[in-house]
Amino acid sequence: MPVYNAPTKDMQFILHEVLNVSGSDIPGYDELDADFTAAVLEEAGKISSNVLHPLNVVGDTEGVRHENGVVYTPTGFKDAFEQVKEGGWTGLDMPEEFGGQNMPYVIGSAVGEMFSSSNQAFTMYQGLTHGAASAILAHGTDEQKATYLPNMVSCEWTGTMNLTEPHCGTDLGLMRTKAEPQDDGSYKVSGQKIFISAGDHDMADNIIHLVLAKIPGGPEGIKGVSLFIVPKFIVNEDGSLGERNGVSVGKVEEKMGIHGNSTCVMNYDEATGFLLGDLHKGMRAMFTMMNEARLGVGMQGLAQAEAAYQNAVEYAKDRLQGRDVTGAKNPDGPADPLIVHPDIRRSLMDQKSFTEGARAFALWGATMIDKAHRSHDKDADGLISLLTPVIKGFLTDEGYDMTVKAQQVYGGHGYIEEWGMSQYTRDARIAMIYEGANGVQALDLVGRKLATDGGKHVMAFFEMVKNFCKENGGQNEALDKAFIEPLKAASKDLQAAGMYFMQNGAKNPNHALAGSNDFMHMFGHVCLGLMWAQMAKAAYAALDGGTSDTEFYETKIATGQFYMARRLPATALHLARIQTGADTVMALEAASF
Repeated sequence: MPVYNAPTKDMQFILHEVLNVSGSDIPGYDELDADFTAAVLEEAGKISSNVLHPLNVVGDTEGVRHENGVVYTPTGFKDAFEQVKEGGWTGLDMPEEFGGQNMPYVIGSAVGEMFSSSNQAFTMYQGLTHGAASAILAHGTDEQKATYLPNMVSCEWTGTMNLTEPHCGTDLGLMRTKAEPQDDGSYKVSGQKIFISAGDHDMADNIIHLVLAKIPGGPEGIKGVSLFIVPKFIVNEDGSLGERNGVSVGKVEEKMGIHGNSTCVMNYDEATGFLLGDLHKGMRAMFTMMNEARLGVGMQGLAQAEAAYQNAVEYAKDRLQGRDVTGAKNPDGPADPLIVHPDIRRSLMDQKSFTEGARAFALWGATMIDKAHRSHDKDADGLISLLTPVIKGFLTDEGYDMTVKAQQVYGGHGYIEEWGMSQYTRDARIAMIYEGANGVQALDLVGRKLATDGGKHVMAFFEMVKNFCKENGGQNEALDKAFIEPLKAASKDLQAAGMYFMQNGAKNPNHALAGSNDFMHMFGHVCLGLMWAQMAKAAYAALDGGTSDTEFYETKIATGQFYMARRLPATALHLARIQTGADTVMALEAASF
């Protein structure tokens, strides 16, 4: 059976020695001293390892059941959900006025990684609820907030987002779900939505669906889309639950992974709905939820990679196969452990350097969310908007690849369900697809985000990298050679790619779009390079300061050196691809495929 140990020590290192959260001027960060965050993370780690992780394989093997109109979650999920609710974990970073604890988003992100690593399918139930509650918090009326948020923050009621229809996914302007206005100000919502995560289940008294629909007579396409609150049960004026609404489950999908989460086809038959936000501005309201969800999905890619890596390491240390070519390391045994072999080391270092770099990247992104929301900082908001498709797309693409690498360490046993490794690969796969497929993330990055505010935010990123290199260069020869110089080279590659788009994209947009996936990955590598340079700086400082934990910091530096030497040079490959343009990509006629 797989194991999972929460990486709380690494999280503490990032929060306090790299990001210096308690020294930040973001409101609420002054309370994030090391003792406080350690207490929160340790408790989250316990519930992850002791409560959620043992149910991961249960959810995978049992799945959910849809019987007589009722969706049943796997054995143990209801009891675990009660423990998560009782601990206040569902409202960790939500406002106190609605029952939350008002902690910064960065703490919620760290806890979210642990919960997702231990049981992604389970964690999605409260994750979707958090996103729906955030949309109501941002766009709802005072009455809507009072009606729905207290029970959603506590997860007595859960929430969903309903976008996709059988004939339209990314192109939501094609949707057919309609909302007919009623005399009392409500709407009758009719249509079918598919792929609705946590669409129905037996763990909550009510489910609050956020549904995109078109009002007849409104503008065509995406400009005519509005967002509606459609509860499973109508909420009475006194807050009690009334009659069942016109919403039902058509079926529960059978999927490659996340079997423990109820992915539903939802049917709306003149269901009573209430407008959320402005008329015909549904996408703006929904994107409050989508952007938060995309950061969370990026964290899922990291989370599955982390869990898979932990198990691959244990297997590589235990499994005896072959002899070390430089001399036996286990002379009293029949063979040496797998971990002595360079190719296994390469694979494990790929995984370790990704997960630790990605964790720093995701938590840095979370601090930008806090800065944007708590300090109303428009520059932080612009930068995290630029980086959101990178966090979502790069971390899930790479996270999936790392679960495959972890599975490969097991050889044939990695392909056998008994060992549990295939679940990490199967569960990680969805993160590349939902909340906007990764190809769309790359198109969004290149086609929209780079040019936002006249390119101000991408230029600010380049300036940030330049300033870091300038301020920290020449002080530590090892830092210069292993970290700063490779970071400079990778950043220059990224800038050269951006210049190529500027010079060629206007003439033929396909020259930019054909390179969008490479650009997203290049950008991700530069971000992780920046994170590793910052972590190395902190590690060298700790060693110079006489820390007693030399092994941790020396390991951190060695892992970072691997990333900078073996992974970061991928930017040159991506640049070479980008600069070939679209001609070879678009050369064939459709009929020739």
